[in-house]
Amino acid sequence: MIDASLVNPYDRQRKLVKPHERMVGKDVTRVLFCGPHFPDSNNFTRDYVQPYPFIQVDVVPLGDVPEVIKNYHICVVKSMQLDSNVISRATKMKIIMQYGVGLEGVDIDAATKNGIKVARIPSEGTGNAASCSEMAIYLMLGLLKKQNEMQISVQSRLLGQPTGDTLLGKTVFILGYGNIGIELAKRLRPFGSRVIATKRRWPDSNIDSDSSLVDEKGSHEDIYTFAGKADIVVVCLRLNKETAEVVDKKFISSMNKGALLVNIARGGLINYESAYQNLESGHLGGIGIDVAWSEPFDPNDPILKFKNVIITPHVAGVTEYSYRSMAKVVGDVALQLHEGLPLTGIEFVN
Repeated sequence: MIDASLVNPYDRQRKLVKPHERMVGKDVTRVLFCGPHFPDSNNFTRDYVQPYPFIQVDVVPLGDVPEVIKNYHICVVKSMQLDSNVISRATKMKIIMQYGVGLEGVDIDAATKNGIKVARIPSEGTGNAASCSEMAIYLMLGLLKKQNEMQISVQSRLLGQPTGDTLLGKTVFILGYGNIGIELAKRLRPFGSRVIATKRRWPDSNIDSDSSLVDEKGSHEDIYTFAGKADIVVVCLRLNKETAEVVDKKFISSMNKGALLVNIARGGLINYESAYQNLESGHLGGIGIDVAWSEPFDPNDPILKFKNVIITPHVAGVTEYSYRSMAKVVGDVALQLHEGLPLTGIEFVN
């Protein structure tokens, strides 16, 4: 049995009282985490703020958020769609933030009109970019080594098959050379890969160390040309109106037959039908994605019939290192807001 004296009374209160039934006092700063997914975001944040009982962290089912959002000062959106209707109810809200970088689910204009700041946690410095780049390596190797076929061989008691491939000598096209792309380029060097990349604007300096990791640089207008030069394309773009379904029929047709496609950014960057059809025709050599067109991903989706498809459950950035780092950012923002101090560690978008 657990010694009752070792149990924090504040923890006991959290377990016994539903979030919307707690007392709403002005001396408590309340943080709302939307929905059950990515559970360690709220678990680690609770761990971090445990010494501060005036910071209250709640997890609310997605369907209940519109009803209770009026009671909170900070909203961590996760995968929630915060439209103008929900935001208009957030009468005490000071800041809407993401546990990471993606804010495509937030109506930023509506938040601005309601006097609410919107921010992301930069991937640089929190370990998020490094974690995502490692997942890209994992997915590339999984496809090259034919992970699904290897499992079939194990189950069939077969040795020496399938014949895989290496990152050595491969040309990897990083589509979107931001923080994650930079971390990925660093990790590809020891594998002996050639790195090409595109971004909208490169630094003017010729001695920029991050740019020097790339063997060939291009702009967004070069993406089809670069797709045709690559053995592997890794999608690292942010999702917005300009980038939605950028990897479409034209893009995939520009890729070499048998080339691999990896996505560790957002599912909406790839057109599903184009990906499916090119897997079926054999033009695509394989797809590895940590993000899907709809999430949670349907385990019965027909795209899973292909042996050369690897899907992971949106866990590229979900590592102990990155999640503890981002929990500290959220906790510090809550403490700063409570004390009326400037908010640090986040990147405002409005």
